[in-house]
Amino acid sequence: MVEPQLHEQGPSWLRRAAERLSAPVDIASLACFRIVFGGLMLLEVAIYLKRGWVQSLFIDPKFHFTFPGFDGVKPWPGHGMVIEFWIMAVASLCMALGWFHRLAATVFFLGVTHVFLCESAEYLNHLYLICVIAFLMIFVPAHRAWSVDAWRKPSIRSNTVPACWLWLMRAQIGIPYFFGGIAKLNADWLRGEPLRMWLAKRTDFPVIGRWFTEDWMVYAFSYSGLLLDLAIVPLLLWKRSRLAAYILVLCFNGMNAMLFQIGIFPWMMIGASLLFFPPEWPRFGRKPKGGPGPSPAASPKPALAFCTVFLAIQLLMPLRHWLYPGDVAWTEEGHYFSWRMKLRDKQAETSFAITDPASGHSWEIEPGEFLTDRQKFRMNGHPDLIHQFARHLAEEYRREYGMEVEVRAKSAASLNGREPAILIDPACDLAKEPRGFRPKKWILPLPGDGAAKATR
Repeated sequence: MVEPQLHEQGPSWLRRAAERLSAPVDIASLACFRIVFGGLMLLEVAIYLKRGWVQSLFIDPKFHFTFPGFDGVKPWPGHGMVIEFWIMAVASLCMALGWFHRLAATVFFLGVTHVFLCESAEYLNHLYLICVIAFLMIFVPAHRAWSVDAWRKPSIRSNTVPACWLWLMRAQIGIPYFFGGIAKLNADWLRGEPLRMWLAKRTDFPVIGRWFTEDWMVYAFSYSGLLLDLAIVPLLLWKRSRLAAYILVLCFNGMNAMLFQIGIFPWMMIGASLLFFPPEWPRFGRKPKGGPGPSPAASPKPALAFCTVFLAIQLLMPLRHWLYPGDVAWTEEGHYFSWRMKLRDKQAETSFAITDPASGHSWEIEPGEFLTDRQKFRMNGHPDLIHQFARHLAEEYRREYGMEVEVRAKSAASLNGREPAILIDPACDLAKEPRGFRPKKWILPLPGDGAAKATR
């Protein structure tokens, strides 16, 4: 029962919101999501191990790109990364079973976040979403039903949870849809790019592939994706449109899974979108056995505070790119953690020149001596990665030969089918430029971007 003194102060609308978020709701949908999420994570870990990605992505490379502020996060030496993935597999299985759930969720969150931070060149929105959801699963009491924990320890068993936990998960699933739609409101997407280029490569797609080079089909994909991202959450929340909206979710994510190599992301969104149905839906009309059980939280104040702070961060993070001049698809500043999905195609070439300032002698470096082919591909067109590698080259010469060298990059990139343009100032010594979150003056503006030219 909710303590009335919790809501005696504050505006009436705030009191009503707090009361609704503190009210008990059926735990069934959260328990079902716990099982689905744990199962999908087990599958994801198994894929990494079976396909040799742990070896090729984290063990074989001599150098690893990092996120700003996390330079010290590195892969474990030897077979440490393989062991970590096996630990994550056990933790994901325990999450699905609800066996020592909070410990399992904590272990999985720490493991998957470490993997995520080890190689920024492998940034994917769905890996970031996995980290966020794994973090939430530490706190969401989804293990109080349909779990080994609830069977093993009846005192924690409950058929209800405070509504704030369900709404928190719904909000987190809705955020990628919403910001993904907002990000599509740009000139390139509205003219059909980069989908036009990608669809042209998939004319072998069953039934409809023969029309993938037609403008009407390109615009149909572009605008339907935009509208679905913006409208799907309200449609899932409204009872009358919920079923039709979920069918759209199935079609949209199923098409994405077939067209693009985006791993388990579509299947995770299909499973997570079920959270928008009434919380008792997994019971299929059957009443839960026994009463509601003990309240998972005698005082919902901490839970409400946690949900508020967490959502505020998640809503502000995707807006960071407005703090930087220029087109984020070109500069990449503010791209991470912003749900800017499938918006850009960059074809780029980058070379590096080393200069010994003492003698004035210069020579070019082949990045393949330090990077894998995949890392080279990912680095091209990404200013932060180019900058990191330039600093790494300078450090290598300092360590190996005791030389203080200058490192410059020649990088030309084509964004979404445009004519190639110079991305990095070729006169800038990148080795002397600090890493950080300030706008980078050595990133040249995209030709035709008047705002960028006026700002820089």
